[in-house]
Amino acid sequence: MRAIGKRSIAFGLVSVPVKIYTATQDHDIALHQVHDKDGGRIHYQRRCEICGKVVPYEHIDRAYDAGERRVILDEDDLRALPAASRDEIEVVEFVPSDQVDPITFERSYYLEPENGGVKAYLLLRAALQRTARTAIVRFALRDKTHLGALRVHDDALVLQALLWGDELREAEFPVLDSKPRITARERELADALVKSLESDFHPDDYRDEYQDQLRVLIDAKLERGDSVEVADVIDAAAPTEGGEVIDLMEALKRSVDRARGSARRTTGASARPPKRKRSGKPSRA
Repeated sequence: MRAIGKRSIAFGLVSVPVKIYTATQDHDIALHQVHDKDGGRIHYQRRCEICGKVVPYEHIDRAYDAGERRVILDEDDLRALPAASRDEIEVVEFVPSDQVDPITFERSYYLEPENGGVKAYLLLRAALQRTARTAIVRFALRDKTHLGALRVHDDALVLQALLWGDELREAEFPVLDSKPRITARERELADALVKSLESDFHPDDYRDEYQDQLRVLIDAKLERGDSVEVADVIDAAAPTEGGEVIDLMEALKRSVDRARGSARRTTGASARPPKRKRSGKPSRA
């Protein structure tokens, strides 16, 4: 694994230097969009709606539309806002672990102690295990301030980004307030169904069947030659000397028009001799 950053866990007067690693990985097969007629890759550009020009990233600011007015925020505006420390994972409090609802969990990160911080790391890990507590923390990552939960997973400390309280929606379903009559027999059957499927949870017992079948489909298409050469597609869309990217269909159309024009000129020349030499540049097809 490659570390995505470094921080220090700060609780009381103790500071634990750590490296941050993404704890999960996406196994989905990456699919992108292509033109159905020629297989060319579809690209998206950051194009200004006013001048129509493609805008490089360094000239892009952020904005908020407030009805008919637009507030533009540049990098200086955003840097002036208060934010969590970009160097620390600040422990705010230790709460009972069962009070942290899984619905609030976002991404998870492994924390590895750096040299000089191993003892403090192990001390914090043992304290969390012994007291069955989770540390609620504030931290900044990828230009965003997060609330987080610091807990133990296997032998490592795991930092889990949490949703803020106002990001959670209430489950307001009036139908749940109804009181249908449930018989004792129905309860027994429901309990029996649960008991028949009781087991311990092992994530490795489950597989993403959609992704497995998608891989089989892709491999089958490759095996029977139902594919296009990427190099051919790239060559067809190669930029001209002036930097213009020629669409494959447009290139074919121009070739046909040029061939027709050449045929007409040849036919005309054989039918009658030219009256005089024409000056100027020939028109483009």
